[in-house]
Amino acid sequence: MKSSAAAAVIHAEKLTRTYTLGGARIIGIDAVDLDIPEGELVLLKGVSGSGKSTLLSLLAGLDRPTGGQLTVAGRDLIRASGPTLDDYRRRVVGMVFQSFNLMPTLNVLENVCLPALLAGRPDTAVQSRAVELLEWLGLGARLTHLPGQLSGGEMQRTAIARALINDPAVILADEPTGNLDTRNGAVVIELLAELSRSSKKTVVIATHGSQADKVATRRIRLRDGRIQ
Repeated sequence: MKSSAAAAVIHAEKLTRTYTLGGARIIGIDAVDLDIPEGELVLLKGVSGSGKSTLLSLLAGLDRPTGGQLTVAGRDLIRASGPTLDDYRRRVVGMVFQSFNLMPTLNVLENVCLPALLAGRPDTAVQSRAVELLEWLGLGARLTHLPGQLSGGEMQRTAIARALINDPAVILADEPTGNLDTRNGAVVIELLAELSRSSKKTVVIATHGSQADKVATRRIRLRDGRIQ
């Protein structure tokens, strides 16, 4: 049963994203209805081209819908201006990517602090929170290391700390274990599950694999831009 729109952290009605390519109309997301409440860990499943990454980009405010309604944590992403979307991406959602997306010339602590500093938060408070997160993630001894000096698992845990630095309501993860071995992938999935269980973060993971199936509260399968 769907949660009411009022209770949903993520609420979409007839959400649509189309593209024009060579004069042809391509459907990325096709009239999707979706309600996700606080604290759920939701998997977006489907083969390549099914619409997982497109939907995640819409939820992240990285792409704009071409139709329908989309509200995340009370923010209307259909009518949002550019500056409003910038603020939304800094404060409301935290992103975790398959390729980590860490700044190679910044050390671990600096990478984690960066989103909060860009949001205008005080330096001292930001650094204190970053150290706390990194210690919780087992990276207390890696604060001054550059990304190139870390293992894949350590880079992804750094990326999770960075995603959490502004205390977002929603964590969006695009194939977060895609570049990790099985053991490190399991660690990352358990960390995301712990955020959902204990911190009541709403976590949405786009994945074609099955590693996160056991911790998911809900699975959504996409095909040709539609929920099956």
